[in-house]
Amino acid sequence: FEDQRLFDDIDLALQGGVKILQYRDKSVNRQKRLLQCRQLRKKTADCGCLLIVNDDIDLAHQVDADGVHLGQEDGSIPQARQLLGDDKIIGVSCYNSLRRALRAAEQGADYVAFGRFFTSRTKPAAVQADVALIQAARQRLGLPIAAIGGITRYNAAPLISAGVSMLAVVQGVFAAPDIRRAAAAYAALFQPSTGEHVQRAR
Repeated sequence: FEDQRLFDDIDLALQGGVKILQYRDKSVNRQKRLLQCRQLRKKTADCGCLLIVNDDIDLAHQVDADGVHLGQEDGSIPQARQLLGDDKIIGVSCYNSLRRALRAAEQGADYVAFGRFFTSRTKPAAVQADVALIQAARQRLGLPIAAIGGITRYNAAPLISAGVSMLAVVQGVFAAPDIRRAAAAYAALFQPSTGEHVQRAR
């Protein structure tokens, strides 16, 4: 029942226009994670959505995900590149550190993520980032930038104006009364521009 609700909710989010889905599960039940991720791989492939696995290079490889997102203690970019190959996406959490983002770019990351920007129920203890960091990163980096942490459709505009090309959202979509409509509202924030999709940077 729990898995079916998860998949039903994700179906609604995909219908609403989600372009990148990140699978994030910190549980120790590896078999459950593998089965869920395989199912999500099929769903995302069927609708042209990218699947990024959080924190687990091996799992991303096992399900042939589009890429992996690495935190500070989740393995290195060279390690991920060696296992996943040159055509996969590698994103890196840079918290509130431009230096970490510059280092990630040098090592071959495909996008960087900063945050949290606002109070977050998902990551309440995360370090604080600000719009000035996005602006500085935009000037120094040739990579797409993701923003994380407490982002709603009402507070996202300054982040997008500063140069963010992706919004990482959990509660704003999956805790909404109408998941499909909530996802569509976030997608609309990037209209009518064509948006900036994660690509290999070299």
